[in-house]
Amino acid sequence: MNKAGPIIVIEDDMDDQVMLEEIFQKLNYKNEIIYFTDGNKALDFLNKTDTQPFLILSDINMPKINGFELRNKVFTNEQLQTKCIPYLFFTTAADKRSVTQAYALSVQGFFMKPSGMAHMENTIRKIVEYWQECIAPSQFL
Repeated sequence: MNKAGPIIVIEDDMDDQVMLEEIFQKLNYKNEIIYFTDGNKALDFLNKTDTQPFLILSDINMPKINGFELRNKVFTNEQLQTKCIPYLFFTTAADKRSVTQAYALSVQGFFMKPSGMAHMENTIRKIVEYWQECIAPSQFL
């Protein structure tokens, strides 16, 4: 985990992307925000970049590969494991089966997308501030 690295947002809904962009601009974090509309593009980026991301915010219901499939590919990739990138689900698909499946894949968090802008901003702030304080093994490499 690189606290100065980019925040990867995997979200296929353009309205949600616009809302998140407004929130990140308002919160004024120094991290670059990189958006992907599907998991394959995100995985390709993660495998090819030398940049170590700060964290990944992923939707579950997406085209091509869903968030669970993407998480599994990240989790089982030895090169990506050593980067210690927190993988968080940020989704409207919050039912018992989805939450259980997510934690079976060792996600670091599961958050229901709030419907209002103020609530979503508060959730994003809490997520980012928590991970800014967290210490990961990659900090000692």
